[in-house]
Amino acid sequence: MPASQAHVRTDRARRYLAQLCDHGSRLGRLAGHRPRSHGAGTAPPAARSEHSDTDGVIDFGWGRCTLHAAGQALILTAEADDEQSLQRLQEGVAYRLERIGRRDQLTVTWQQPPPGTSSQESADEPE
Repeated sequence: MPASQAHVRTDRARRYLAQLCDHGSRLGRLAGHRPRSHGAGTAPPAARSEHSDTDGVIDFGWGRCTLHAAGQALILTAEADDEQSLQRLQEGVAYRLERIGRRDQLTVTWQQPPPGTSSQESADEPE
């Protein structure tokens, strides 16, 4: 399964984790009222979204984004069924996070996760 990871520097990681997951759950409820195709700059509808203070997941069915608030960073891990879906997921999540974090000038840069590591192992690595 194709995957990528982004470490977004912010001292408000928990706040942005909650906002992004809350937005994902609203998108899931509206999915029946929107077209299935999504262009660049729009987040795809979520099937389910949940979070705690430090961890969250937005599951789209064909891919998912896990989130982890770690100190001074929000760590995002995207996984999807194929490369095209991964790209779609990355664009949608990055657009939404950069938009809600525009005052803090958040920037999302996706990279390949280290080989042989799970999402949580990567999230626990020191910055």
